[in-house]
Amino acid sequence: MSTTRRIERQLGDWMRARLPGWAAELVMFALKMGWSAIFGICLLLAIIGTRAIWSDAMPVYRYDLLVVVAVGLQAAFLWLGLETWEEARVILLFHLTGTAMEIFKVHAGSWSYPEPGLLKLYGVPLFSGFMYASVGSFMARTIRVFDMRFAPFPPFWTTLVLAVAIYVNFFSHHFLPDIRMGLFAATVLLFLRTRIWYRIGDNLYWMPLPLAAFLAAIFLWIAENIGTMTGTWVYSGQARLELVSLGKLGSWYLLLYVAFVTVTFVVRRPLSRQPLLRSDLATSEQRSRSRAPATG
Repeated sequence: MSTTRRIERQLGDWMRARLPGWAAELVMFALKMGWSAIFGICLLLAIIGTRAIWSDAMPVYRYDLLVVVAVGLQAAFLWLGLETWEEARVILLFHLTGTAMEIFKVHAGSWSYPEPGLLKLYGVPLFSGFMYASVGSFMARTIRVFDMRFAPFPPFWTTLVLAVAIYVNFFSHHFLPDIRMGLFAATVLLFLRTRIWYRIGDNLYWMPLPLAAFLAAIFLWIAENIGTMTGTWVYSGQARLELVSLGKLGSWYLLLYVAFVTVTFVVRRPLSRQPLLRSDLATSEQRSRSRAPATG
């Protein structure tokens, strides 16, 4: 059993001894979600913290410091084993695709980065790509932390076509009709039967994949509001302290599918073409434990 699983088991046992069963499971779910999102949380704290203390007298630009913080976080995650090199390569791909979209959107006038900085590319500070990377990091970590399984999973090529169509539409809707309503429908039709099975302690739960994507999009929309309210980036026509439009919630929902498909390029083991039953997963866990080496 890994160190992380041992700590989780000990914390779960401590919670269950002091709280009703449902409350202990809820607390553990929240803690595991926070642990999975630790990269994004650290980046948000850096955005808030630098905004609170920054002044023109500082020797470096705020955007440039955020780049240093983001690179440091990524290096620390790899050094501490919180991400594998295989996951990092996929997250890097999502970083690059996110940066390309940022450059396009900034030049299209969708949003802007108003502060100066040396580490900018075509008006886009380089830390922005790490915001997309944090979504990929969350995806990879949450699959591992919750020991997730996705079943029944549609043919992989169909998910790839959907992800490409979503990504292209983020660009093409500036010139061609916006097909996002069709893309929303496609996500539901393709993943309607797909359950996300996840584990908290010895207990198994499941959630429909589209519902999980929608709930995750809400948290990303909240995080985006933190970014705009700190002035880190500003949407065209948005007043100060004005909430980001709910239309962006839909954008995040779609982008999550792009992130998910990108991560599954490496993380294929949790995908199952056939439906899974609770008994199947329980048996699989028992076999895994029986093969694990004994610990002192």
